[in-house]
Amino acid sequence: MADDAKPKSGWLNILVDYGPLLVFLGTYKFYAPEESSPLGEIAAVIRGTVAFMVAAVVALVFSKWKFGRVSPMLWLSTALIVGFGALTIWLRDESFIQIKPTVIYVLFGLALIIGWLRGRALLEILLGAAFEGLDEQGWLKLSRNWGLFFFALAALNEVLRATLSFESWLWAKLWVFLPLSFLFTFTQIPMLLRHGLAAEGVKEEEQTPPPTA
Repeated sequence: MADDAKPKSGWLNILVDYGPLLVFLGTYKFYAPEESSPLGEIAAVIRGTVAFMVAAVVALVFSKWKFGRVSPMLWLSTALIVGFGALTIWLRDESFIQIKPTVIYVLFGLALIIGWLRGRALLEILLGAAFEGLDEQGWLKLSRNWGLFFFALAALNEVLRATLSFESWLWAKLWVFLPLSFLFTFTQIPMLLRHGLAAEGVKEEEQTPPPTA
C-alpha cells in the first residue's frame, strides 16, 4: 500500500547523487602533493577514484535501503563511475573520470529527447510522484527541456575539462553544475504550473533536480 512506502527526502536524494563526488574530492585533496608532481598527482587521482567507486556503490545500496528503489539514472551513473573509474586506475589517466559526466549527460539527453519525439515523457516514470496533477503536455515539455539542458551540461563539461586543471574541474562540479541544475529546475516551475501542477501540491522531490554528478 502507498502508506507503507518508505519516506523520501529531497536532501537525501542530493546526498546520494553528490556524496560520492564529495568523497572523491576530499580523498584527492588529502593525497594531492603540495608541490607539482605528475606521479603524486596521478596517485592522488587513483586514490580518489577508488574512494569514488566505493562511495558510489554505497550510495546505490543506501538508496535501495532508504527509498526502497534505485532509479535508472542512479544505476547508470554508478555503472559508469565503476567502469570509467576502472579505466582511470588501469591506464593511470584521469581523463576517463572526467569524460564520465559527459557520457551520462549525453545518454540522459538522448533518452529524453528521443522519448519526447516519440510522444513519451520518460521523466514521468522517474518523477511522477513529485509532480502530481501535471498534464501530458507538461511532462513532454519538461522532458524536452531537461534533455536539452543535459546536452548543454555535456558541452560545458567538455569545455571545462579542456580549460581547467583537474582540481579546478572537480570544484566546478560542485560550484557550477549543482547551482546550474537547481536554477534550471526552478525556471521550469512557471511552465509546470500552467500545465496543471498545483502549487500547494508540490512535493519536496520537485525541488531536487535529476542527478548530474
